[in-house]
Amino acid sequence: MITSAVRTLATELTGDDLPAYVYDLPALRAHARAVRDALPPGLELYYAAKANPAPPVLRTLAPHVTGYEVASGGEVEHVRAAVPGAPLAFGGPGKTEGELRRALTLGVERFHVESEQELRLLAGAAKDAGLDAVDVLLRVNVPLASDELGGVALAMGGRPSPFGLDPEAVQRCLPLLSGAGSHGPLRLRGIHAHLASGLDAAAQLTVAAAIADWARKLSERHGLDDLTEVNVGGGMGVDYAHPDRRFDWAAYGKGMADLALRHPGRTLRIEPGRALTVYCGWYVTEVLDIKHSGGEAFAVLRGGTHHIRTPATKQHDQPFQVLPMDTTATWTRPWARPAVREEPVTLVGQLCTPKDVLARRVQVPELRAGDRVAFAMAGAYAWNISHHDFLMHPRPGFHYLDT
Repeated sequence: MITSAVRTLATELTGDDLPAYVYDLPALRAHARAVRDALPPGLELYYAAKANPAPPVLRTLAPHVTGYEVASGGEVEHVRAAVPGAPLAFGGPGKTEGELRRALTLGVERFHVESEQELRLLAGAAKDAGLDAVDVLLRVNVPLASDELGGVALAMGGRPSPFGLDPEAVQRCLPLLSGAGSHGPLRLRGIHAHLASGLDAAAQLTVAAAIADWARKLSERHGLDDLTEVNVGGGMGVDYAHPDRRFDWAAYGKGMADLALRHPGRTLRIEPGRALTVYCGWYVTEVLDIKHSGGEAFAVLRGGTHHIRTPATKQHDQPFQVLPMDTTATWTRPWARPAVREEPVTLVGQLCTPKDVLARRVQVPELRAGDRVAFAMAGAYAWNISHHDFLMHPRPGFHYLDT
């Protein structure tokens, strides 16, 4: 449900101020604190900044996270400026040599290396920078049984993938790392594996155990005494169809505590993104028009998927709440106010494409031109993944509530 602070601002904004993103930072703070409290003390929590890199969001999370996972040179610069001094882990495929050199200059603490070539580029950059030690985690496409990932919506590993290293490629990388006996600047600290997104707590724990067991066997097989870190990734499930069904952090925390006991001497790390911030954001807009076509009702809204691409990307209905607006006093046009009552309506944006759909055939008691619509779960992978400049509509406003 929409919070009172968000509702108040959403109804006070003028039409020219819409669409707008509204972020409830106290709600984010409370959620992040609850997540941290559910996790065992020794488990490190990194926030995947790609989910929502807005500086107020990053700073709100700072007291509750160990550090931040960044996935480009731009994110390195941005997050370092927004939360100076916070630990950073640089992940993502296709890092350029320039990005690696700049990350070393900015003091990035961890590198998640995705390929043998990337490892060689990083080694060269570290030598040129005169560094004695750079900490590396190898991102591995850990093999899983066919039923361990199941039918997840987004799989990045456990099958052929552009992400990470296959196990046999790891063998070729070990001689380049100081933890395997060489004298180069790169120091193998651990294994990273982010294999899927959209998993519930039980599935997440199954995958985490498989990754930790694989890392232990690798360490034992090659005598890698310095391999003391295991990053099991993020991808905690978020259910847009049922916003009240949230990831079971308590069960996950208990399971991760048990996993830590089975792997003494190793630091376990997670890097959620969406599951931390998605609930704190709202995309607020207004109904411009209501019309029928082929017997179906359509509500045309200011904005659209060029502002919030999530429903088009994931092919879901973005959950929303209607905020009725009394425009009787200002409705001076000589025709009735367009409206739908007690029927399904499809909510679309202003773009010249049939894919500009935010929610399809959702039953509403009433929706009228001039009413506001607040789309929930807009705190992650929303504005920052959208094609902002298509048709050159105005950009939304951004409001960060912190009272």
